Amino acid sequence: MYKKTTLKNGLRFIAVPMKNTKAVTVLVMVGTGSKYETKELNGISHFLEHMFFKGTKNRPTTLKIAETLDRVGGVYNAFTSEEFTGYWAKVDWKHLDLALDWVSDIFLNSKLEEKEIKREKGVIVEEINMYLDTPISYIGDLWEKLLYGNQPAGWLTIGEKKNILKFKRKHLLDYLGNHYSALNTIVCIAGNFNQKGVKNKVEKYFKGLKKKSAKKKLRVIEKQKHPQSLIHYKKTDQTYLCLGVRGYSLFQPEKYSQEILTSILGANMSSRLFISIRERKGLCYYIRTSSDYSTDTGYLVTQAGIPHKNIGEVIKLILKEYKDVKTKKVSDQELKKAKDYLKGISTLSLESSDAQASFYSLQELLSRKILTPREKFAKLDKVTLDDVQKVAQNIFRPEKLNLALIGPHKDKSKFQKLLKL
Repeated sequence: MYKKTTLKNGLRFIAVPMKNTKAVTVLVMVGTGSKYETKELNGISHFLEHMFFKGTKNRPTTLKIAETLDRVGGVYNAFTSEEFTGYWAKVDWKHLDLALDWVSDIFLNSKLEEKEIKREKGVIVEEINMYLDTPISYIGDLWEKLLYGNQPAGWLTIGEKKNILKFKRKHLLDYLGNHYSALNTIVCIAGNFNQKGVKNKVEKYFKGLKKKSAKKKLRVIEKQKHPQSLIHYKKTDQTYLCLGVRGYSLFQPEKYSQEILTSILGANMSSRLFISIRERKGLCYYIRTSSDYSTDTGYLVTQAGIPHKNIGEVIKLILKEYKDVKTKKVSDQELKKAKDYLKGISTLSLESSDAQASFYSLQELLSRKILTPREKFAKLDKVTLDDVQKVAQNIFRPEKLNLALIGPHKDKSKFQKLLKL
């Protein structure tokens, strides 16, 4: 299903051939992101990602970069997260060489001109403003700020405005030199392509990537003894909530039980929280539960948008469902449904070449171990009713409970009193 090769310069290359598509995706993933930043450089990973689209030696302007793939109907973008940064292009399979040339060009040859840096500061400040004005997104960052506080895991990936306005070309060049290396980079090609000679093509286009050590991130420190809350006052039409617990990391096998628990609680329209809070009581429109697994942290969280008058009742109902899965085993039927749902949604999500590229690249980048979908499904299938209850009993504890809110609320104490498990 895939083939991994390590090239001479230490660059890892993953080939994922797909027969039933006419598309091909080239994805470059680097093992750096906001968790690798200092307080003074918070936001620089994301800023650097933006700058890779502002001109290279071969394509000197943003227009030249954009029209290269626009001319053939390709799609392209980049993204920055806490632990990785990615650059990708997806094209008709006939244009694989063009996509390789384009991605390698912005990745290796970006000019990072001072005039473009100055111009892009305004763009990113407005991106921050847009983000802060979108509570349904911003609540997730406030949740992580509550969990992790004043350390990289608790900072905004997009950065703070004061930092953005201070960045100079030297900051970007230093960060690029310290964090971008063949040793922490993966190139993945997924889709319809001729496997013969594809390795040579990757070597040709990425031979300029140097083999050097890259700076490591600090390990996240988690300290909590009692339920915590964070209230962000804002005049909104509804209250936005994140209510959840600290959970398992990417490397802990219990994550599979946590994922099943997440599905049972709130991953779909037949989940417990959706039925009990939206369908039976009509207390909100949007409610879902999700889990996050990083290399050294993890959590399970329920997110909702709620009328101000219903906030107390909804918090109590969410906590009731948390308590129920802790004290009573889920049924055989629920366990089977959760497993089938997770396997089905994963299968559907992997139909596209860009999704396949992300699936294999992220595993290799973060854990240096790749499981195929079938191997992941096998681990889900091994989870028992006892496993699910044991995980629920471990994570749904007062000392792991957290609540973040955005809305016109000032009295933190009334919410803190509700946090009981």
